[in-house]
Amino acid sequence: MNEILTYCLNIHPTETWDEVRAALLGPVLHVRDGIAGDGAFPVGLRFSGRALHDLRAPEARAELKDILHRERLRAVTVNGFPYGRFHGTRVKEDVYRPDWREEERVAYTCELADLMAEIAPEGEGVSLSTVPGCFRWLSEGHEEAVAENYLRTVAHLVRLERRTGVTVALAIEPEPACMFETIQETAGFFSNHLLSAAAAERLAALTDLGVGEARAALPRHIGLCYDVCHAAVEFEDPADSLAILREAGVPVHKLQLSAALRVPEVTLATREALASFDEPTYLHQVISRRGDGPLHRLPDLDPALARGFEADGEEWRVHFHVPVFLKDLGAFESTRDFLDEILRLHRQRPISPHLEVETYTWDVLPDRLRTERMEEAILRELRWVTDRLA
Repeated sequence: MNEILTYCLNIHPTETWDEVRAALLGPVLHVRDGIAGDGAFPVGLRFSGRALHDLRAPEARAELKDILHRERLRAVTVNGFPYGRFHGTRVKEDVYRPDWREEERVAYTCELADLMAEIAPEGEGVSLSTVPGCFRWLSEGHEEAVAENYLRTVAHLVRLERRTGVTVALAIEPEPACMFETIQETAGFFSNHLLSAAAAERLAALTDLGVGEARAALPRHIGLCYDVCHAAVEFEDPADSLAILREAGVPVHKLQLSAALRVPEVTLATREALASFDEPTYLHQVISRRGDGPLHRLPDLDPALARGFEADGEEWRVHFHVPVFLKDLGAFESTRDFLDEILRLHRQRPISPHLEVETYTWDVLPDRLRTERMEEAILRELRWVTDRLA
């Protein structure tokens, strides 16, 4: 497998087409020149609902195609997870809305797939990462509706492939505090709802495929976006988690390379140091464990810190993306060892064709961790990964 390595544009403001254009003609070209030289650079795109609406205008769509062609940018993967504004405002749990219970999520995803099929290089497959169902506290009783909406979207992707020749794969991204958190429960949902005999029959009914053709089409068009940060926060075992997916027949259409915060032992000093990561924009789920005991989950860093000395002695994993080249964060560390192991396993047996560095939290990182320009940090991340893939 010849993997494609890029970074995700959700690190930049991409709320409007103007902002997407500015990212493509600014920092993306700096990174392209630093990593690809005179060659083509695969770009990890991100279009909000508003940017997608802007691109309905024929002149905007033509300009996007011209930029990609002229600037040697390959549109092979897109982050279809955040629908709304993703920078400079409170995002938190709203990042999941609209979710897969809602028709608006289906419509947005299908339109995004249509755009990607139009701009993808000839002969390339496209991965489209998306929300894991919905926020955990809203999921009860909605399993069948969520599965139906995923399958309706797969039916659209089947028709899109037939019309354009481009295969778009929906990549569901498990995340703490969501309907699908752990790899085990995600694989279970796939087995029961998305790759089952009943799913093949439903896809056949939604298309004109035979049941056997539908069964083959399902894993081609739906699978996983394995976010390494999320898996590390969940205390997953790298090899075991991949084995679970393979046994269940769940393909990994995108591998997001990211690192979280790891506090081996909570103390007063680590709690004080963590306060600088407690910011109001993104959700920073915390999963804790004392010794070999059970995992405990909190939806954000603020309520975790509010426990005070009661938490001392626990190990914490915190959903806060930090640059992948960092391990020592002062009073604690990152989950970079987990990422190192995933990359080692990928070298032995490729996990996914699309590898994407995703450190979207650059603007809210504590100042002490932003010691270089964003573009230089992105280059440093990509080079760090490239060295480990050699």
